[in-house]
Amino acid sequence: MTIALHGDASSLILEAQPDAAPLWRWWGPRVDADTLPPLADTRPQASFSLDRDQPLTLVPSYGTDWFGPAALRAHRGGQAFAQWFDDVAIAEESDRVTVTLTDRTARVTVVQRIVLAGDVLTLSASVTNDGDEVLDIEWLAAGTLPLPGDSATIRSFTGRHNAEFVCNDEAMPAHGWVRENRRGLTGHAGPPGLFVVGPNAGWHHGRVHGAQLAWSGNHRLSIERDDDGFWVLQMGEALAPGEIRLAPGETYATPEMLATCSTAGLNGAVQAFHAAVRARAPWGGAMRPRPVHVNSWEGFYFDHDEAALMALADRSAGLGVERFVLDDGWFTGRGDDTAALGDWVADPVKYPRGLKPLAKHVVSLGMEFGLWVEPEMVNPDSDLARAHPDWALQLDGVPKLTSRNQLVLDLGRAEVRNFLFDAIDALLRDLPIAYLKWDHNRDLAPAGDARGRAGYHAQVVGAYALIDRLRAAHPAVEIEACAGGGGRSDAGIATRTHRMWTSDCIDAVSRVAMQRGFLHFLPPEMMGSHVGASPAHSTGRSQSMAFRAAVALPGHFGVELDPAAIAPADAVTLATAIERYKALRDRLHHGRLWMGEGGDGLLWQMHGVPGDLLLSVTQVQPMTVRHPLPLPVPPLAGTARVRVRLLNLATVPGHPLPDAPVFAAMRGEGVVLDGDWLAAAGLPIPAMKAESVALFAITAV
Repeated sequence: MTIALHGDASSLILEAQPDAAPLWRWWGPRVDADTLPPLADTRPQASFSLDRDQPLTLVPSYGTDWFGPAALRAHRGGQAFAQWFDDVAIAEESDRVTVTLTDRTARVTVVQRIVLAGDVLTLSASVTNDGDEVLDIEWLAAGTLPLPGDSATIRSFTGRHNAEFVCNDEAMPAHGWVRENRRGLTGHAGPPGLFVVGPNAGWHHGRVHGAQLAWSGNHRLSIERDDDGFWVLQMGEALAPGEIRLAPGETYATPEMLATCSTAGLNGAVQAFHAAVRARAPWGGAMRPRPVHVNSWEGFYFDHDEAALMALADRSAGLGVERFVLDDGWFTGRGDDTAALGDWVADPVKYPRGLKPLAKHVVSLGMEFGLWVEPEMVNPDSDLARAHPDWALQLDGVPKLTSRNQLVLDLGRAEVRNFLFDAIDALLRDLPIAYLKWDHNRDLAPAGDARGRAGYHAQVVGAYALIDRLRAAHPAVEIEACAGGGGRSDAGIATRTHRMWTSDCIDAVSRVAMQRGFLHFLPPEMMGSHVGASPAHSTGRSQSMAFRAAVALPGHFGVELDPAAIAPADAVTLATAIERYKALRDRLHHGRLWMGEGGDGLLWQMHGVPGDLLLSVTQVQPMTVRHPLPLPVPPLAGTARVRVRLLNLATVPGHPLPDAPVFAAMRGEGVVLDGDWLAAAGLPIPAMKAESVALFAITAV
């Protein structure tokens, strides 16, 4: 029996077999499998192989007749280490399949679930201990997927604090490829995900497989080459030794894995991921227009003063800012990062009247009030740590290792979560808080729980539970996920937060690549993108206000500076950029996103729907050609005639480069051009200095 799930452009094909897990037949571009012969009829006996042929199954077992990567590695006191699933139940619907596999000798049941929406598969698995003794789980894949033998390259991301989302393209491995994270949170490489690019595929054409794990903790992604010439992809939680020990009747469930196959290149996979992440969000896939932020951090750091912050609010409101976020430094005893984390009460020295006068002043200006918190952390020098020293993750015989002078609270403990809920709930009830910037400024080490066992899994589950409980109690409050910048950006946290902070580095040149990396997996309205100071605090580099604002425009726009510190001309430029963002944010944050590259180092991205598009073209380095090269925009193929308008050219002021008549016309009513011409021959591009952005509107005639 053939099991088929068909998307708009992709298909999943399995072959059921009696008393065994279904066989993989296909995951790729859409196919018709109605006349497919049984796999066994197509496979001659191979030499030096078991007499019983064992191709790749949906849930490959360990230690019996399959020698590739196993879906489950488990044992019971060193025994029952192998699986022979002899009881199979398959439940199939038009958009999903659930396969239940039981090994009655090892006394283990594995359930594999696959749901298809559009062209995105959501895979997850669970294992249940059917025996009378503890079952130790070393690994359970959320999903096991086949990749075609002609796959060419892997696109993945690395990163560190202030340098997130570094793109890496490498050839398919001769043996295997692994990315494993053991830091206890997502990490600064970005979401646990990758793209496998087919032969001759690119941004706009060809076959691309993509997958990401919806999880904010330790993870393992692997690709292994099979002797039959194809590759096997797996993703799952990277479990520490002894972390998951199932008592009789207990079940462990994996995070969800999102996987897609695009026939429209990388952009097709990116668009599928954006649609899936939006659909998973509890607000129905479309948030209200993303309000313009001002954040106090880089303007004030810990140097809080009520009158100065009220003046910041006044200046920000005058620029058109819609949300004021009070960052770290507001709570009792918080003069620097060495003390007071965990003591969530307003500092009576900095705020003798409490936070309410500042919050009310912000609201009276027509802005929302937001507040920074870091609930999962505690300073050893705090009332909380002195009262409950056992609440921090720790291990006997290992020093309490600090980072940013702080320890990690054990959110696997209900009493810790209850304390944190009460503390944050009290703030939300007392103050007109519309927004929480929820930070997480360190890795987990050592991550020992109260029993001395690894607490990584419980920490993520506990953090999710705390956020979910607060959102249920305060559904109107929005939450931003931050972890020293982009260290907690993933599809798991995206189901419970409205925004992710891309990086603590706000240098606009650095942000160009970082934000493109973020957008591979997550939609632009969830991407925190701010206009920072110049020189940038993280790099020391300077950029024009126009360029900084243009780079921040496509995401959730904000300001990370004190307007009092900028020149009057820059204030005008910033206010104009804020007005432009408000006018364009609905088009930037809904519809589809395309990214691409042009000649001479041009980078571009386009937002919207056919007939109503915004195209942003960035020149980071100086031009090396005499005349700007036309920019082919392949997504415009087949759109007939369109009107192109040049909305803005953000560049360094002074010494303008030569213009041409077509760009003067584009600044007015626009120029009508043929979509096929623009796709193939290209859009005329104005001469641009280094660190410039041209913004075009492309609309139907």
